[in-house]
Amino acid sequence: MSRELHGEWALDSDFANAPGRYRVSFGALGAALAEERERWALWVPVGLGSGIGIYFALPVEPAPWIGPFAVLGAAFAAIAVRAWLAPLLLALAVLTAAVGFAGAQLRTATLAAPALHKRMGAVAVTGRVSVVEQIGKGRRLTLDRLSVGKLPADKTPALIRVRDRRGTPFLKPGDWISVRAVLMPPPRAAAPGAFDFARRDYFRRIGAVGFVLSSPEIDRARSAQGGSSSIALAVLRQSVTKRITSALDGAPAAVAAALLTGERGGIPPKVMANIRDSGLAHLLAISGLHLSLVAMILFFSVRAGLALSEKLALRHPIKKWAALAALAGAVGYMLLTGATVPAQRATIMLAIVLLGVLVDRTAISMRLVAWAATAILLLAPESLLSVSFQMSFAAVIALVAVYEALRERIAGWRGDGNPWFGRITTNAGGSLLTTFIAGLATAPFAVFHFNRFAFYGLAANMVAVPLTALWIMPWGLLALFLMPFGLEGLALAPMGWGIEAVIAVAKQVAGWPSAVAMLPAMPDWGLVAASLGGLWLTLWRGRWRLAGVPLVLLGLATGLMSRTPDILISEDGRLLAVKSLDGRLVLSSRRIGRFQGSSWLRRAGQAVSPDWPGAAINAKIPMRCDSLGCIYRARGHTVALVRDPRALGEDCAKATAIIATIPARRRCSSARLVIDRFDLWRKGAHALSLLPGRIAVGTVRGRQGERPWTRRPESTIRKRTGPRRFERVRRQRR
Repeated sequence: MSRELHGEWALDSDFANAPGRYRVSFGALGAALAEERERWALWVPVGLGSGIGIYFALPVEPAPWIGPFAVLGAAFAAIAVRAWLAPLLLALAVLTAAVGFAGAQLRTATLAAPALHKRMGAVAVTGRVSVVEQIGKGRRLTLDRLSVGKLPADKTPALIRVRDRRGTPFLKPGDWISVRAVLMPPPRAAAPGAFDFARRDYFRRIGAVGFVLSSPEIDRARSAQGGSSSIALAVLRQSVTKRITSALDGAPAAVAAALLTGERGGIPPKVMANIRDSGLAHLLAISGLHLSLVAMILFFSVRAGLALSEKLALRHPIKKWAALAALAGAVGYMLLTGATVPAQRATIMLAIVLLGVLVDRTAISMRLVAWAATAILLLAPESLLSVSFQMSFAAVIALVAVYEALRERIAGWRGDGNPWFGRITTNAGGSLLTTFIAGLATAPFAVFHFNRFAFYGLAANMVAVPLTALWIMPWGLLALFLMPFGLEGLALAPMGWGIEAVIAVAKQVAGWPSAVAMLPAMPDWGLVAASLGGLWLTLWRGRWRLAGVPLVLLGLATGLMSRTPDILISEDGRLLAVKSLDGRLVLSSRRIGRFQGSSWLRRAGQAVSPDWPGAAINAKIPMRCDSLGCIYRARGHTVALVRDPRALGEDCAKATAIIATIPARRRCSSARLVIDRFDLWRKGAHALSLLPGRIAVGTVRGRQGERPWTRRPESTIRKRTGPRRFERVRRQRR
């Protein structure tokens, strides 16, 4: 394909109508690139993801014309340099990134919907139930087609999500209800750099969250009018879940519902913790394992059934009929379980494989992954930021790369000696290798999103994965087929036995010493470095791919180099945290702001918090507290944590920084840094790092930037007070 010519590497043109040869003047690098020409297409989703990542990393929303302009500019550049390989590849890389950037812009614009910017208490809400989720003993309702109090139509959210702690049993998707509820804006991140709930809810078109105060009243007439296909699927999902919980009890019923309908809210917290700590959480995420099992069972069952008729087997393409049945079953299962990103990826890949059966062709595995990733990124660019997208594609890419490299050796192992013995040992070793590679590939993402690593995940998966594949899922699929006849209990009972065994394995492994390591938060650029290094290592085939290993190690090392903030303050000012001399975070309360507190501890790599100090001096926590507030001293700084206005006079004169849960800026002008109640309300949670000679301040609003999903409380003040008074108030707060 390539040859050396006058010190340059030249590649004959056969994919563009340009004269001459493509030249790469990079010596050995150009040679390696030319030799891997068939792998270039695998980098298309990487280019799309790069553009999408750049879009979401911007601190301000770009002008609408930037994306299309970048696409046109890169396309014209590619045409202009089409006769030279290096410039052409560079232009194509920029073009794919520009397409990803423009796609993310378009997706953001098309999903724009009103959102609340302030709390609304005890407001009358009328809407249609679109989703009913089990959350512990209560339920979470998603409502659409809303009427909210006196809000005008152009200010009413498209969707809201409310918690019904009563767990109203008679509600189902499609019901029109009226209820009184407390509504709030979508929650912001718990800390700067933490998960951005507001951005997630924006792309789900959820404009408010809250909880109901009264029992829902159902409008029977409107509810009887029927609904869309999505409502019908939601009703079916709820019905299947009820049938499962009627046949099984306790945790096995909840896990069975998670596997067959994607409904995980009913799993007891202790069971879920054991599953997570044993490294088995991926079994509950509907992904390639579940979809491939469904397709495989249907394919072989239908083909075997048709083969019983000699006339059908000899005269008709029963293999293709079985492929169509498997494809239909996989798509149906994906829709039943909620069509999550891993399920979409697996369904796209299965569809390509089964379509290959229909046209008598074999699909190329890594190209299959690339096509699936490209399709998802073009249809839903925000998926790039989700843990499900990252972990599912990381596992699949790593597995395909490893088995591509070992394909010839595996064939040799099966052919040596006793073929049955070779097949058994190869399958057993393949199961062990698959579990190890998948766990290794997803570890950086698990650390980044969950700050934990399960050391014994390999041992748990060696038992749980075969049990799920060979026992639990076949019985579950049979139960779905038997439900129309009311006979699902015959299959759900043995399915429950298998689930009980998996739960027992999870409990046993999670109880082993040091089963889980809590790790501090990895910075965003560390995950990007590890991801790019992993892609370089797996997408290429030559030895130069080993250059990705240092990049992966660098990305992983950033987690060890990250520094926990010295002080954290929640958005409402009710929860504080300071760092002790041994580096651990200490929470001011274990009952107030439990979610935020657990998020702070998790990002710091901790499971529990030491006790908050009182009036006595704690040798490990350089802080003293009284009824008015606390004084924290570290690295030459004195920080006053003020809860009562009476403490401002003395603290403002002595402290380097004032953090007040009350309005304090006008009363405290002597301190170098003042953060008061208005700052917290306007900018969200704050994180302070005390450095020699200065204090670095991070805020949730600062990390979010000015984006469509950013809450803007000041706009409410401006409207209420008028522009002149608003500017005067803002200057005073500064």
